[in-house]
Amino acid sequence: MLIIDEIGYLPMDIQGVNLFFQLIARQYEKTSTVFTSNKTFSQWNEAFADVTIASAILDRVLHHCTVVNIKGESYRLKERKEFMRHKQQIVNTLFEQGNT
Repeated sequence: MLIIDEIGYLPMDIQGVNLFFQLIARQYEKTSTVFTSNKTFSQWNEAFADVTIASAILDRVLHHCTVVNIKGESYRLKERKEFMRHKQQIVNTLFEQGNT
């Protein structure tokens, strides 16, 4: 199994796109591949330097795929907000104790 995390996070140059296409073409119908991305499929052409190659990659990726679309707040951001909220409660408690 190949896992590719955050596809589209950084754009690829034409050489990178060609190498990525070769990888996907070799994997196609032979092994499982998992992609994670915060980009919709229609936005994948922004990550690849060539729309034609992006279409060819998506053609292979989507042929036998199961798409799991997760909506909602990022777990990382959620955890950070909870941490900051807890930290603020501690600070508030310390100030309240200092005033009494």
